[in-house]
Amino acid sequence: MWQSPNDPRNDVVLISDPRVAAIPVRETDEPLAEVRGRLRVDERLADPDGAWAHLRAGLLERLERAEAGLPDGYHLLIVEGYRPIATQSLYFTSYRDELLAANPGMTVEEAHVAASRYVSPVSVAPHTAGAAVDLTLCDPEGVEYDMGTQVNDNPEESDGACYTAAPGISADARAHRDLLAAVLEPAGLVNYPTEWWHWSYGDRYWALATGAPHALYGPTGFTA
Repeated sequence: MWQSPNDPRNDVVLISDPRVAAIPVRETDEPLAEVRGRLRVDERLADPDGAWAHLRAGLLERLERAEAGLPDGYHLLIVEGYRPIATQSLYFTSYRDELLAANPGMTVEEAHVAASRYVSPVSVAPHTAGAAVDLTLCDPEGVEYDMGTQVNDNPEESDGACYTAAPGISADARAHRDLLAAVLEPAGLVNYPTEWWHWSYGDRYWALATGAPHALYGPTGFTA
């Protein structure tokens, strides 16, 4: 489901937008914190060092606040948090190259923009800052609720249903996406509108979305 950046349907600000890269970062040096033992985690994207289960301490505290606001029978399920820079770069270039191969008329610049609907360019990637989390909702037994697509279904696989405001998803899926927003937005997080599961705090995209003068978190390393 490739849309040209000039397509009128493409009305969201993508993370590849130059306005995002222009946001300055004033690093707080806040540490990465372990999610396991504090919130429910899913191991589908677990790495050997456990990087995926870490987030900036301030973001994790906000997620705990959001978890406490969910109704009975609902829990946040963390799928991926911190992502090493090398992994982020591999994800982005691989998806960009897939788009180029599938769309012979696409320019490299168009592929860069299109890829940013699903994977952030490494220069502005919030996952590499520990500032973004991919999550969903589950019941007390860990069974995931209907969200309209699976976590990490890209626009081509989902025919655009991965967009948070996508039409045509079930009433249950819409209600569950709305529930996520109802607890995460008051906790200070912002959603990336092309991915219902992606929420962040303190990164450049968050700063642009909220009007903050600068980001709080930039790319950081991870030590197991």
